[in-house]
Amino acid sequence: MKDFKDKMLAFKDEMKAFKDEMKDFKDEMKVFKDEMLIFKDGVETFKVEMKGFKDEMKDFKDEMRLFKDEMQAFKDELRDENRRMNKRWGEISNKLGTLVEDIVAPAIDPMIEKYFGMEPIETSIRIRRRKGNLKAEFDAIAICEHCVFLFEVKSTPRKDYIKEFLELQIPRFRQLYPEFESKRLYPVFASLRIEQPEVDFCTENGIYAMAYREWDYMDLLNYEELEPQRKA
Repeated sequence: MKDFKDKMLAFKDEMKAFKDEMKDFKDEMKVFKDEMLIFKDGVETFKVEMKGFKDEMKDFKDEMRLFKDEMQAFKDELRDENRRMNKRWGEISNKLGTLVEDIVAPAIDPMIEKYFGMEPIETSIRIRRRKGNLKAEFDAIAICEHCVFLFEVKSTPRKDYIKEFLELQIPRFRQLYPEFESKRLYPVFASLRIEQPEVDFCTENGIYAMAYREWDYMDLLNYEELEPQRKA
């Protein structure tokens, strides 16, 4: 009986220890559950905040898209206005007879630098020269180190004017400027606007066609077609 009582006492002690462990485990589980509840609340709050952030980002993207559309519309309007101003300025220059000074001359040096990679030593407009009985007036001349550009400017470009430039003005220039005999000559026919048939006629005769490109800026319209001839 004594052994039995001792065993029962030991069993009770073990059960008490087990109960204490279970109590500690339950307390830990309660703490864990509380922490999980806090974590879940934090996750829920994070989800709500993320949803708000996503909504804000969507609103921001919509605003940016609207801003880009407005900027594009503004750029288009500005480009259209620039074209109208260029066209109007060209018409005024035509009426005043200052097409060379107002439209062509300011574009000569930038055009030569852009396409030919050189800076003119001298650029002159409306040059008159006489040699004996031969005299002529040239709309514009740009002199570079190894070449010279001769410009013929017409308010209304026609094939007859291009042909006259080719057959009369260019030979006169060569006769009146023998000092440029060693320089390569680049003839340029310029106007406000040159239609494709006249551009093609210039190309066929080795003449550069210079005019407004879509009324945006003065440009060479057949540079790519004449480039192989230039390098030959």
